[in-house]
Amino acid sequence: MPNQFNPRDVTWLAFNERVLQEAMDENVPLHLRIRFLGIFSNNLDEFFRVRVAGLKRAMEFKDKFITESFYQPPSKILQQINEIVIQQQSGFDKTWRKIQAEMEAQKVFIRTARKLTPEQENFVREYFDEVVESNVIPILLHENTPMPYLRDKSLYLGIAMRKKEWQYENKFAIIEIPSRVLGRFVLLPGSDKDEKNVMLLEDVIIFNLPHIFSYFGYDEYEAHCFKVTKDAEFDLDNDIKTTLAQKIEKGIKSRRKGKPTRFSFDKNMDKALLEFLIRKLNLTKKDSIIPGGKIHNFRHFMDFPDVFKAYRKPEERTAFDHPQFIKQRVTDVILKHDVLLTFPYHSYNPVIDLLRESAMDPHVKSIQITAYRLADNSKIINALINAVRNGKEVTVMLELRARFDEESNLKWKEILEQEGVNVLVGIPNKKVHAKLCVIKKRVHNKTVQYGFVSTGNFNEKTAKIYGDHLLMTSDRGVMADMNKVFNVLRKPGEDFQPVLKTCKKLLLCPEFMREKIIHHIDREIEEAKAGRKAEMIIKSNSLSDRALILKLYDAAKAGVTIRLIIRGIYCAVNQKEFKKKIYAISIVDEYLEHARVMYFYNRGAEDIYISSADWMTRNLDYRIEAAVKINQKTLKKELKDLLEIQLSDNVKARILDKNMRNEYVQHDKNEIRSQTETYRYLKKKTE
Repeated sequence: MPNQFNPRDVTWLAFNERVLQEAMDENVPLHLRIRFLGIFSNNLDEFFRVRVAGLKRAMEFKDKFITESFYQPPSKILQQINEIVIQQQSGFDKTWRKIQAEMEAQKVFIRTARKLTPEQENFVREYFDEVVESNVIPILLHENTPMPYLRDKSLYLGIAMRKKEWQYENKFAIIEIPSRVLGRFVLLPGSDKDEKNVMLLEDVIIFNLPHIFSYFGYDEYEAHCFKVTKDAEFDLDNDIKTTLAQKIEKGIKSRRKGKPTRFSFDKNMDKALLEFLIRKLNLTKKDSIIPGGKIHNFRHFMDFPDVFKAYRKPEERTAFDHPQFIKQRVTDVILKHDVLLTFPYHSYNPVIDLLRESAMDPHVKSIQITAYRLADNSKIINALINAVRNGKEVTVMLELRARFDEESNLKWKEILEQEGVNVLVGIPNKKVHAKLCVIKKRVHNKTVQYGFVSTGNFNEKTAKIYGDHLLMTSDRGVMADMNKVFNVLRKPGEDFQPVLKTCKKLLLCPEFMREKIIHHIDREIEEAKAGRKAEMIIKSNSLSDRALILKLYDAAKAGVTIRLIIRGIYCAVNQKEFKKKIYAISIVDEYLEHARVMYFYNRGAEDIYISSADWMTRNLDYRIEAAVKINQKTLKKELKDLLEIQLSDNVKARILDKNMRNEYVQHDKNEIRSQTETYRYLKKKTE
């Protein structure tokens, strides 16, 4: 069957196009449009650091399995990627020009080195002398000397300098922009009190180039930004004498040596300097050499200064307390019944409050929790440390291999161990991505257990912008299964499969969640073939697993109603022989849709799960993941209602089709923006 799958990486670029659409949308507030440009840029950086790097490594293997894994030959995919990225960059530049014009209409100006008043020129000189100069180290480039080490994620100025009598000879230099230390944006004084003037740090440096290179006597300077994106993957060696933490520390250092996967530059850069840099970096036509606008490392614009006229968040964007926890201790509530929190609509405070209550409760004996990506000043960690100080036994499964959070997690490991926390670091070759917490207390010689299972990280910062679900429960079966998971994590060298297989209330990866999903789909197929109602709703960040996509095809051929909400990667393709077409949408809006939910009609019994796992091979076969079934009738209805709201979206939903055109859903019904309607639905339950 031809065209059974869309290549994963090409569909990811289609997702990033949806992010760019948000920046293009004039109905989106201006500061959010700028933020979406920053998100688009940051996404693309990580894409080149991880996915493009992986494709380039895969090209070295002439293996049928490799092509099957990527759904197309890696060389063909890389060619498509370059074409799409250059096209998207053009749209990005056009959008940024339009946004700048709108900023100026609001009297917000981005000033360059050539557009300063005398007062601003004096300010920039003084700011450079007092703040910037000590952080600037110019490096002169020579043909016969090696290229200096260029840091990934850093922004550089490439400078061509000449004297008037040297019409045909340039001297080149580079300067790393010290934005890690100083930030990217400088606020300038203005003559109009209503006027806001912002200058990028690189323009502060460009303005001061004659001062920086004064001892060379150059007359002309031409400076443009560029950056190099490098392969961020690293291998963990097999030395049994070193711990996982030591291996990761070594791996982080090895990233310095990663091969360039993208060279992006200001298209107006001096041609001789551009050729020099490409040659010195050993880049060829096969590499991703991307011309762009003046500004690079646009990811910093996610934190653009708050200079716009006061933007008041609509009511629909303010988190509120879950009604069950108003004037009641979290512990008391969940010992009676389950509670479902939906972020960022519900406040994240109950999660932190539960851990704080446990830290102070004299009856609590132990807390076990998984941690993947933590907030910088984590209130979760603070509560756990306080629990240890109060004599509780605290165990934290800290995933050191969480990509790009490795360094942060190593620091947390050190802090936790110093405080007396028992830190687990997982199972060899299996990332622990499950979101679990178990709290045990002893009351009247009886052990009582409660805790929570989540679709997202235990991170109070991202909980304000990520759409996730978290089930608080004291269900004895769920607690028993979670304890089994933590027992497995304590013995990383032993065979864990037999233990996980005995779990009854949680669906667990590797393997067993996949088996259960296939069982549910097969049951819907049987119902459809028997002429009875058969229906599935799947919400996930990504859908790329070959076996599950083929199983969905089987269900569609049989006539099962399949509706999908997939935020990012979507490799499925509707086929002509499907009895019922698969309806698939992606929602990109102010909040990042991050929850994973599975719904199966099951002859009216309606089985519904929340999960930490995307429908990707890496999650289902190579990670420890967990899904929990929602049993309480009111909570099942609530989750189903929320799915139906999203499936009715005709404002921020895009249709996922084989051509990846990202066309918006359109129908004759009233406008439904699902994130707004979700807020209203949940808020109404508090009244």
